[in-house]
Amino acid sequence: MPSRSKQAALKILKNYGFSIPVDIEFIATSEGLSIRKQELEDDVSGLLVIKDDQVVIGINSKHHINRQRFTIAHEFGHYLLHSQLAKIFFDESTVFFRDKEASEGIKYQEIEANQFAAELLMPELILREKIVQQPLDAFDEAAIKQLANEFEVSVQALTIRLTKLGLITV
Repeated sequence: MPSRSKQAALKILKNYGFSIPVDIEFIATSEGLSIRKQELEDDVSGLLVIKDDQVVIGINSKHHINRQRFTIAHEFGHYLLHSQLAKIFFDESTVFFRDKEASEGIKYQEIEANQFAAELLMPELILREKIVQQPLDAFDEAAIKQLANEFEVSVQALTIRLTKLGLITV
């Protein structure tokens, strides 16, 4: 059975369509979230604040647009999956933060939010279809970059996703 984060992402994709690249800003704003882009400290990618009926995703405008897209999807995942647990999700706060432990998979909420973002922006079904149509060599940097550009995600995010799905080995 698919994980909770995958089920949530698939539900959103079913509602909004599986077109690539996923229009994450449209989806998030259609779901009632506001997105604010502003300069934040370099190590802060984004935050989610829930207050009364308002939900705001703050994004670091200094980061690459593909990083911003993943951050929006990540924070949207927190909103859908964890809003009953906390009302503020911030990289460096004491609530839930993305740091070395989160990147190593120690914090469950961060793992789920990352899984949600990966499934939403790089749906497994579409990735598998593309790999069947055109097999991918893990060492073909140009092909991986082209596929990342198609999904409007970073090469790093795509490589992690493909590896976790067993579509490439590194």
